[in-house]
Amino acid sequence: MTNPLVAILMGSANDEPLLEPTKKVLDDLGIPYVVRAMSAHRTPDKVREFARRAESDGLEVMICAAGGAAHLPGAVAANCTLPVIGIPLASSEVSGGLDAIYGVLQMPPGVPVAGVAVGAWGARNAAYLAASILALKHPAIREAYKAFRDKQSQG
Repeated sequence: MTNPLVAILMGSANDEPLLEPTKKVLDDLGIPYVVRAMSAHRTPDKVREFARRAESDGLEVMICAAGGAAHLPGAVAANCTLPVIGIPLASSEVSGGLDAIYGVLQMPPGVPVAGVAVGAWGARNAAYLAASILALKHPAIREAYKAFRDKQSQG
């Protein structure tokens, strides 16, 4: 297997089914990835260590999914300089994911996190955004992503 270029991180292993669309898009575009469950609150040392060694491990984009306060994307962004894409998850019936949207989007200046929509749309768009970032450096990904976009525009 080729070394992973993308890390898909989630606050809990229970969130993995919500990230199936992310994995499918990355698979379809031929982008290698790794999936890990780690919590900014329950396993902060694990998050910090993973983020700090991500670049030296060959990762180039971090996709982080979290609900509620959605601190995982920010915790990762605080510990590495790689692009971080946050997927807000709807973790309660009360907010419908609005709390997670705020958590992903309200990062302080200098610690950017790109945010996508809640749910399956966001899960897919996180992978497409990762592809567009990776396409800047990787010709095969650029061609795969361009082919997808061309096919999409044909209806």
